[in-house]
Amino acid sequence: MKSNQLRWALLAFVTLCFAALWWSGALQQLSLENLKAQESAWRTSQAENPIVFALSFAAIYITSTALSLPGATVLTLLAGYLFGLWGGTLLVSFCSTIGATLAFWGSRYLFRDFVRERWGHRLKTLDEGIEREGAWYLFALRLVPAFPFFIVNLAMGLTPIRTLTYIIVSQLGMLPATVAYVNAGRELNRIDTLSGILHPNVLLSFAAIGLLPIFLRRVLAWFKSRQALRRFQRPREFDYNLIVIGAGSAGLVTSYIAAAVRAKVALIEKHKMGGDCLNTGCVPSKALIRAAHAAHEIREASRFGIHTTPPRIDFAQVMARVRHVIRDIEPHDSVERYTGLGVNCIQGEARLLSPWQVEVNGATLSAHRIVIATGARPRVPNITGLSEVNYLTSDSVWNLEQQPRSLLVLGGGPIGCELAQAFHRLGTPVILLERGDRLVPREDREVSELLLKQFRREGIEVHLNTEAQAFTSAHSLRARTLAGDIQIEFDRVLLALGRSANTRGFGLEELGVQLTSDGRVQTDATLRSNIPTIYACGDVAGPYQFTHTAAHQAWYASVNALFSPFKTFAADYRVIPWATFTHPEIARVGLNESEAREQQVPYEVTTFPLDDLDRAIADGEATGFIKVLTRPGRDKILGVTIVGAKAGDWISEYIAAMKANRGLNDVLRTIHIYPTMAEANKFVAGRWRQARKPEWALRLIQVFFKLTSPTRP
Repeated sequence: MKSNQLRWALLAFVTLCFAALWWSGALQQLSLENLKAQESAWRTSQAENPIVFALSFAAIYITSTALSLPGATVLTLLAGYLFGLWGGTLLVSFCSTIGATLAFWGSRYLFRDFVRERWGHRLKTLDEGIEREGAWYLFALRLVPAFPFFIVNLAMGLTPIRTLTYIIVSQLGMLPATVAYVNAGRELNRIDTLSGILHPNVLLSFAAIGLLPIFLRRVLAWFKSRQALRRFQRPREFDYNLIVIGAGSAGLVTSYIAAAVRAKVALIEKHKMGGDCLNTGCVPSKALIRAAHAAHEIREASRFGIHTTPPRIDFAQVMARVRHVIRDIEPHDSVERYTGLGVNCIQGEARLLSPWQVEVNGATLSAHRIVIATGARPRVPNITGLSEVNYLTSDSVWNLEQQPRSLLVLGGGPIGCELAQAFHRLGTPVILLERGDRLVPREDREVSELLLKQFRREGIEVHLNTEAQAFTSAHSLRARTLAGDIQIEFDRVLLALGRSANTRGFGLEELGVQLTSDGRVQTDATLRSNIPTIYACGDVAGPYQFTHTAAHQAWYASVNALFSPFKTFAADYRVIPWATFTHPEIARVGLNESEAREQQVPYEVTTFPLDDLDRAIADGEATGFIKVLTRPGRDKILGVTIVGAKAGDWISEYIAAMKANRGLNDVLRTIHIYPTMAEANKFVAGRWRQARKPEWALRLIQVFFKLTSPTRP
C-alpha cells in the first residue's frame, strides 16, 4: 500500500474510532457526575480481578490520550479515586506518556508534511522554541500547561524534536501535574454529600492544581538561571543596577528609562552618541531626501505656472547641510543631556567578561543586569573584485564631498530606493540593480509597480532580476540578467543590501549567548537572552530594524532587566508601522495582501485612489492610493498600506485605531479637517461602509417616504 493511502486509511480508522466512542455514549460517561454513580460497579470489578481491572483502565486511558479524546482530566481524577495516590500516579504517569507518544507519532505521520507545506510559517514559534531551548522548551510546556496536553502532543508531532527526547521529557514534565490531579481524585473519596466539597483536604488538593503552574514556572526559571550562570563567579558587590552597551536609539531609551526610575546606570558607546539613526541613518538620509525633493520641486514648478531655470546643485553644500542637521539634533542625544538625567556615559569599547561584568578603558564595571544595544552594520556581500572598489555603504556615503558622476546602487529595498531617488534628483545619473523581480519586495506588487513607474518616469535606470557577478575594474561590473550577462559602467557604487547585527568581537561568544541563524541575539518575549542577566534590544535583537521599534523594545528591556523576576512584560509587536521615504512615500501597518495570503488569513480589501482626493489634486500629489484589509464582514482592521505624499504622517490614525482595537466605523465617524491628505482615511472607510449598506433597510425607508410624501393636488 502506498504511503499516502496508508495515511488516509489510518486517518479514517482514527475518525471511525472517535465516532464510535461518541455514538456509543462512552465519551459522555467521562464526567465527574458518573464517579459516585458508578462507584459500586467500579469497586466490585476491581475487587474481583484487580490486575485485569488495572490493565483495562490503562487501555482506556492510553486510547483516550492517543486519540486526543476529551476526558483525560476526569480519568486522572478517577485513577486517584480508585487506585490511591501512589498506585494512581504510577499508572497514569506511564499511561499518559504512552498515549502522548502515540498521539505524537500519529500527528507526525498523518499531518506533519501536509501542515508544514501549507501553514509552516504558523509553526514558527514552536520551531524557534525547539531550536532555542530544545528539550527545555517541551519541559516548560509540560510543567506549566498553558495549553492542554493533547494540543502539545499534536503540535510537537509537527516539529523535528526526536522521539526519545519527547518520551523522556514528557514522562518527567507531566509528573508534577499528574501527582496533583491524582491526589485531588483521591480526596474525592471524602465526599459523601455536596457539602463535602468544602472539606479542607479536598480544597487544598484543588488549590494545589491551580497554584502548581505558578510554582513550577518559578522553579523552572530559577533552575535554568542557575544552570546558565553556574560556571561564572558572581561579584559580591555591584557598581550599577544596569549597564547598557550601545548609545543608539535602543541604548539611549533603555538608559533614559533606567535613570527615570532612579536606577544607577552606565551607558557605554565606542563611537558616537545617537548611533546609526542620528549619524548615518534616519537623520542624514532625510536631510538628503529633503534637499533632493526641493530640487525636484523646482524642476516641476512649471506644472503650477511657475517658470524658472533648472536648479544648480552645489553638492558639497548639500552634504554640508546634512552634517549641519546632524549637529543641530546632536544635543538631544548628547553626553551632557544624559549625564544630566543621571546616566554615567562612558566613551570606550566594551567587552563582556561575565554575565555581570564589562571591561571598558581598562576598568572592570559590574551590574546586576546588562543590556546589549549594539545595533547593526551594512551588509557587505562576497562579490569578486569588490575589495578593489572604493564602495560606499549607508554608513560611509555621508562622507562624500564630490558628487559622483554616476552611481550604481546594489539593492532595491527601502535604503537602496530612498538613496537612489535622492541622488538622481540631485543630478547624479543612477543605475539600480535588484536581484528580485520587483522593488521593495516586502510590499504588495502594485506598490512595487507604482514605485518602478515613478523611478523610470524620473529617469532612474532600474534592472530587475539582475545579480552582480564580479567587479572587473574599479568602475565596471559584470551582472547576470535573465537574458544573459551585461556590463555596467559607473563612477561610485553604493551597497544597500540590508544590515547585519553587531554581535561579534565583544564577548558574547565567550559567554555562550545564543544567536539566531541570521546572527541576531536570540531573546525571549521579555527580550532576555539565554544568559538570564543579559538582555538585548534594537537592531541587534530584531526582528524589526527600525528606530521606532528599537525605542519600543527598549522600554521592555529596561523594565524587565530592572524588575525581573518580580514583574516582567512580554514585548508587544501587534501593531508595528514603517515607512519607505521615497516619493511618493510608502507607509504600512499590519498585514498587506501578500502576507495575508501567505498566512492564510481571510480578508477583504477596500481601496481609495488619491487622484480622487481634493488636497492631493490641489497639491499635485495625486499619485498613490490607500488600501485597507479588514476581517470578512467586519470593520476590524488587519492592515493598511498607503502610497502617497507624506504617507508616513497620516497613517498614524490607523496605527492608533489598530492599537486601540478600533475599526473602520470609528474612522468614518471621526471629523477630519478639509482639505487634508488625512481625509483619505475617512473616504476609504466610507467606501467600506458603502459596499456594506443594508439594502433591505434602504428599501423599507424608501417605502416609508413614498407613504409619507405629500401628494400634489
